[in-house]
Amino acid sequence: MTRRRSIAPVRLAPGDILRLGLIGIRTHKLRAALSALGISIGIATLVLVIGIPASSQRALMEELSALGPNLLRAEPVRDRDPPVLLEPGAVGAVRRIGPVTDVSAVANTHVRIRRSDRVPESDGAGLSVLAARTDLLPTVHARVASGRFLDRGTARFPTVVLGHRAAQRLGVSEIRADRPVQVAVGDTWFTVIGILAPVPLATDLDSTALVGWDAARDRLGFDGRPTAIYVKADENRLEAVRNVLAPTLYPQAPGLVNVSRPSDALAAKRATESTFSALFLGLGAVALLVGGIGVANTMVISVLERRREIGLRQALGASRGQIRAQFLTESVVLSGLGGVAGGVIGTTATLGYALWRGWPPVIPLDATGAGFGSALLVGMAAGVYPSIRAARLPPTEALATP
Repeated sequence: MTRRRSIAPVRLAPGDILRLGLIGIRTHKLRAALSALGISIGIATLVLVIGIPASSQRALMEELSALGPNLLRAEPVRDRDPPVLLEPGAVGAVRRIGPVTDVSAVANTHVRIRRSDRVPESDGAGLSVLAARTDLLPTVHARVASGRFLDRGTARFPTVVLGHRAAQRLGVSEIRADRPVQVAVGDTWFTVIGILAPVPLATDLDSTALVGWDAARDRLGFDGRPTAIYVKADENRLEAVRNVLAPTLYPQAPGLVNVSRPSDALAAKRATESTFSALFLGLGAVALLVGGIGVANTMVISVLERRREIGLRQALGASRGQIRAQFLTESVVLSGLGGVAGGVIGTTATLGYALWRGWPPVIPLDATGAGFGSALLVGMAAGVYPSIRAARLPPTEALATP
């Protein structure tokens, strides 16, 4: 008695399934290109709607950062008897606060500055002489308009840097190496080595003369106690720093230290960031949805057009799983090609538009990668129904399709 052998379907390797999935793309190149174009437009739109606003946001954030939203100023309450005096080590104590990134200080030397020793000592032109630390400029976002600022070398010698208005009142317009300018600070001649540009974040410095911390101690009788401390901290923890700043500077009576409140620019930055984040998510989701619908529509049409091919493959022994894998692979490949093209198009367009507007270009690599991954997921989701529909077609019905 002859035993019948059951014929098991041939198991296809992943490479074979990929080649089968590429059949529809190779034989219908125009339709495949249009299908990939749909998803590429979606991904390019995703990159654009994230990249262009992100570049605009970066430009806006830089403008708001220039306003010093993370800068605090602390000083003792004035007109107290006895006066409130900060410790000489106050700057070091503030620097130990975790979220603090920069800290510097100035101190009133209580001496007058004159253009010449022939000017009466009572005429100080309304200018203050402050001892300044060498790290003051980056802390308060200041810059030098002419000459240079105090450094470790010059801060020990009788040198002075004039604020913008102080230089105007003293008649000093520029610093020239061949024509040094000297001014009388107390009873000592100091050489002017720099003039500051206007300081928007610390306008009180515009009407001051800044001398080195060591020079003030050695020549002006300065006791080393700061009278104003400038602090920059992490924006997300600025309020926490503000709360501990006064107790750190004057623990015996924190209420006797005034600390400025955070700038309104900080609230503007936070509002801008949250608004842009919601916009990015919304526009990106819409773009992906549009691309996914396009791929799904293309795959359904592909199944309808290729019924006879499906029936022939089933008649030759292809299993339903192999049919599903073929059309699902085709859908994923189309979406992947569209994702790559969309990423390139979106990145190029974002870069060009940002440079044209003069913004710092922000190429959202995470969004581009997420867009490509999303394209593959969308392709899988869009190909599930068409692949199942193709696998369920009876061979006789599929072959009878005209």
